[in-house]
Amino acid sequence: MLSSQAIVVSKSILNRWVERDQFVARLVKVIESDEEVQALLEMSNTIAVKRLGYNDHGPVHARIVAGASLEIMHMLLNRNVDFTTLKDGTAQSLDEVKTILVLASYLHDIGNSVHRENHEFIGSLLAKDIVDRVIGTVHPGIGSRRYTLRQEVLSAIYSTEFNVKALTLEASIVKLADGLDMSEGRARLPYKMGKVDMHSLSALSIKRVELSQGDDVPIQVSVYMEDLAGFFQVERVLMPKLESSKLKGLVRVNIYSGKGERVASLL
Repeated sequence: MLSSQAIVVSKSILNRWVERDQFVARLVKVIESDEEVQALLEMSNTIAVKRLGYNDHGPVHARIVAGASLEIMHMLLNRNVDFTTLKDGTAQSLDEVKTILVLASYLHDIGNSVHRENHEFIGSLLAKDIVDRVIGTVHPGIGSRRYTLRQEVLSAIYSTEFNVKALTLEASIVKLADGLDMSEGRARLPYKMGKVDMHSLSALSIKRVELSQGDDVPIQVSVYMEDLAGFFQVERVLMPKLESSKLKGLVRVNIYSGKGERVASLL
């Protein structure tokens, strides 16, 4: 069992799961060995970064979201929160829940490989064959249930769109995890790199994001800012994602200034 200590949302967040969870290690290996997955992630960055001048939406972001999703899952499990897919029978084991979370995390931005506009919808369509391949490899004996499991992944991908209501706790986890990758200029509200405006200033103001078990809620998000310009990202990204998810009331967002003082606590 992984510890519930504070975890920094960073490029290495998935590593401890790969190192300590054999199923996650195999799942990640299968996904990252898929040529189409890697090609679509790279093309997503070509469009987002090279053609639009935005920040990273490729393989590094995918790994960060996957790791953050698993950490959130772990914290909810520690508080005995019921998972929608297990309750509804579309998933029948924790490994199947992990499959939904990790696949949706890796694939949620592949729609950018076509266009930034409507990329969540496009991505949910593009992901179908990939998800079928991966599920067929890591869950070879589940029969026709592989189709319902696939649909949970596609629903989670589509639900990362700001204004789409997440219908499951699992989709809500991926939605929140997507928004947590925002430290050191990795903001999820895209901004033009090299341009000085509120978007870029707020993105660069966020120095560290941590996940931990809360005292009064299952999940505590701590956002450390160099200055309060970073609050713009929290207001425009994290809070709308929580509002359209099933995690509202289960997550507390604490904002800390450059001096380490807590300046806001949002629930």
